Amino acid sequence: MGKIIYKTNEEIELLKLSSLLVGKTLAEVAKLIKPGVTSLQLDKVAEEFIRDNGAVPGFLGMYDFPNTLCTSVNDAVVHGIPNDLPLQDGDIISVDCGTLMNGFYGDAAYTFEVGEVRPEITKLLDVTKECLRRAIEQAVVGKRIGDIGHAVQSYAEENGYGVVRELVGHGLGRDLHEEPQVPNYGKRGTGLQLKEGMVIAIEPMINMGTRNVKESSDGSTIITVDGLPSAHFEHDVAIRKGKAEVLSTHEFVEEVLRNKNLN
Repeated sequence: MGKIIYKTNEEIELLKLSSLLVGKTLAEVAKLIKPGVTSLQLDKVAEEFIRDNGAVPGFLGMYDFPNTLCTSVNDAVVHGIPNDLPLQDGDIISVDCGTLMNGFYGDAAYTFEVGEVRPEITKLLDVTKECLRRAIEQAVVGKRIGDIGHAVQSYAEENGYGVVRELVGHGLGRDLHEEPQVPNYGKRGTGLQLKEGMVIAIEPMINMGTRNVKESSDGSTIITVDGLPSAHFEHDVAIRKGKAEVLSTHEFVEEVLRNKNLN
């Protein structure tokens, strides 16, 4: 395991600016999501918005990834490459976005419903979001990495879902992927102890069926083995005493979705 890079409060403020920009970018994407739109259209809007706000896309060119967003539809878990296939009514799409600003990365994800989605898929999204909330509750000084993983795993499995193991959350800072790794499964009271100044991205990836995944033929997208849908939500979190400080936000996204539902 590599070295953990602890952040000063000033550095955490810079990380927060990058993370908030991701939240605002996801909200711009949220405005456009409907049947008939393509993930490439979403990608273009996200890239322009990030650059207009004085940052650069965090994922573009990293590990040779060709785009700004990872867009993963239905049985795609993560790392989907934007394309020109129109989204269909009843789809879900996970949009994972990264920014680089002032030398620090932001990284967050949200899974969106496209049009009218079956109730059992809405439940998958709700449970995954709750997994993230429960994980963040554990992200405090004195707890351990296993406490975060256990919070996700226990709630997902109680609801009959599979928890992806091959992909994990991670430390965040001047690099997009730093130590420590933050799995979505684990035993309470085990693993690395959490300390003030650690910043991590927590990102439950929860499958409706089996936890097993494989790489698709494009060499990037990770898909479920059984073809059932998968959901993904992600926040950036600074470890603090008593209560985690969530640096990213889904509030802008959820405001857009509320307004869409009113119209």
